[in-house]
Amino acid sequence: MPALLEDHGLPLVQLKERRRDLIVALMGQHGPLSKQQIAEIASIQSAIVAFEAVLDDLDAEAEVALRERAA
Repeated sequence: MPALLEDHGLPLVQLKERRRDLIVALMGQHGPLSKQQIAEIASIQSAIVAFEAVLDDLDAEAEVALRERAA
């Protein structure tokens, strides 16, 4: 993971921090996770994946634009 995370104005960093906080809070828990806990972690993970896909597309578009300007 890069030392400096560029979030493009999106809450990606906050989502990753929230996911981490949930996982750390669950580490001391004994027994199975509740369906609600699993659903919350899964929804955050889905949002992270969606944001990362959008950012990949934006970065690719920016790279193409830079190449076109240089040509």
